[in-house]
Amino acid sequence: MFNIHNFIKENITKRHESLFAVDIENNSEKLSKEIEDSSILVIGGAGSIGSQFIKSVCRYKPAKLVVIDLSENGLVLLTRDLRSSYGMYVPNDYRTYTLDFANPIFERMFREEKGFDIVANFSAHKHVRSEKDRYSVQALIENNDIKAKQLLDLLCEFPPKHFFCVSTDKAANPVNIMGASKLVMEELIMAYADRFPITTARFANVAFSNGSLPLSFLDRIMNKQPLVAPSDVRRYFVSPEESGQICMLACVLGNSGEVFFPKLQEKDMMTFSSICDSFIDAMGFEKIEFSNDEDAKKFAAEMPFDTKVWPVVYSKSDTTGEKFFEEFFIHSEKVNLNRFQSLGVIEDTKRKSIAEVSLFFDKLQEIFSNPEFTKAQIVDALKAFIPNFEHKEKGKSLDQKM
Repeated sequence: MFNIHNFIKENITKRHESLFAVDIENNSEKLSKEIEDSSILVIGGAGSIGSQFIKSVCRYKPAKLVVIDLSENGLVLLTRDLRSSYGMYVPNDYRTYTLDFANPIFERMFREEKGFDIVANFSAHKHVRSEKDRYSVQALIENNDIKAKQLLDLLCEFPPKHFFCVSTDKAANPVNIMGASKLVMEELIMAYADRFPITTARFANVAFSNGSLPLSFLDRIMNKQPLVAPSDVRRYFVSPEESGQICMLACVLGNSGEVFFPKLQEKDMMTFSSICDSFIDAMGFEKIEFSNDEDAKKFAAEMPFDTKVWPVVYSKSDTTGEKFFEEFFIHSEKVNLNRFQSLGVIEDTKRKSIAEVSLFFDKLQEIFSNPEFTKAQIVDALKAFIPNFEHKEKGKSLDQKM
């Protein structure tokens, strides 16, 4: 039987113990002190990373856990998973709400609760495919940035002991609008870092996360479809469990204004095509490589169900916003690699003020208010705010590929 967790350990992360196990053990007393009997609010908690963050903090027995997510089905699956996992602690006061965190109902709930000890925000447009046209770009920036500011203003009324908002490695030297929007998010939250403790984390792809290419391999096998992957894009990977752990560590152990990242080596990066090769082998097939989608789809449609081979299409990346490698920090950022065994920390980085960020947001709203606004106008505004933003429009998005 194919086991995703074992496959990730053996073929992707190549770690049989969590990368962060030693740091968790070394800081267990502090983690227990900050989390036990606390009240926790998790926004976007039904997603891949948010749900793993919940599993990580539940180990330390919080008194209250409130989870917000737009996906009602996702919240159902999260609750079933928590309730069905042996040894999983679920607080007596455990609640889920299908809500947008910018919704007035959310604001009412938050004020009636008089805030929370720990607030973690995982709500984000996280895919490069989220920037294919002006409507997609507006929705992306609304969620990743503008709504995040509304949340921060609300938190100022009842400041938490810890606030965490997830970032991405794509925020370092961004080449796509999604990465640029998360760098804007970093500037935004750090502008509030003197109001209450705020941290974030940039980290790698989460293996087999919702919507990820590796997870699609399972769906394609079930649907008798060819597997596809770029052969020239290299990525760092963490396991789902590790993604929740790094967020917990950054949230609880970080000083306000710091950015955490995993200490991975360049040699740890993998191509998606190499992962696909391992996946096909683990499923007991041999691959047949095709040079185009149509031939591969035809072969898949006609092959018998007891086939011993599987069609694949590997190609060079040719879509807008695709970065060929990953990085966690830039040379101008002050990095501490000594505080933790498995974590690097970006410390004391010069950030923009709330006034500067607010002026930029006013500019964005001005652009969006024009019915004829263009994607290029948003890119130009982002470049003015983020001088090192290098966006290359190729006229093709991931939604145009198989």
